[in-house]
Amino acid sequence: MAQNATIYKVELSVSDMDRHYYETHKLTVAKHPSETDERLMLRILAFALNAHEHLELTKGLSTDEEPDIWQKTLGGEIALWVALGLPSEKIMRQSCSKAAKVIVYPYGGRTAEVWWDKVRNATTRFENLRVISFSEADTTGMAKLASRAMKLQINIQDGEVMISADEGIVYVTPVTWKGTV
Repeated sequence: MAQNATIYKVELSVSDMDRHYYETHKLTVAKHPSETDERLMLRILAFALNAHEHLELTKGLSTDEEPDIWQKTLGGEIALWVALGLPSEKIMRQSCSKAAKVIVYPYGGRTAEVWWDKVRNATTRFENLRVISFSEADTTGMAKLASRAMKLQINIQDGEVMISADEGIVYVTPVTWKGTV
């Protein structure tokens, strides 16, 4: 019998000084049985980095046809496609053809660097693609903040990110591998 997802309740306060976005989002996040705390927290961070009133968490790992996060226009077109992990060149090509803007957040330290070396040249033609990486130390630190009921404050200024929760504070530095800042 398949395991059920674990539900996380997140009160996410985003203060993005770079985009002048200040809002609190109440999220219900389903953590897939195979998903790690590291990936869960990266998904929440990716939401904060792209926060918008129409941004939505999707079924993510449960389906191949959807990204982890997306933003649709009022007409139903996909304005933003956000994927986590190490997608194949084929998946990135398909994503770039479906959405106006695609952001991939690879993680995993050296594994992510090897993946990027392998797919980098194949992505040069995708002008609507951004790839933004996080160090293994950053994502490991974020995973330590995970709890079933979270109140997170994420501050973004000059490209730097501070994540604070009852469990502590983690500073994260996104590194852009492809695309404009």
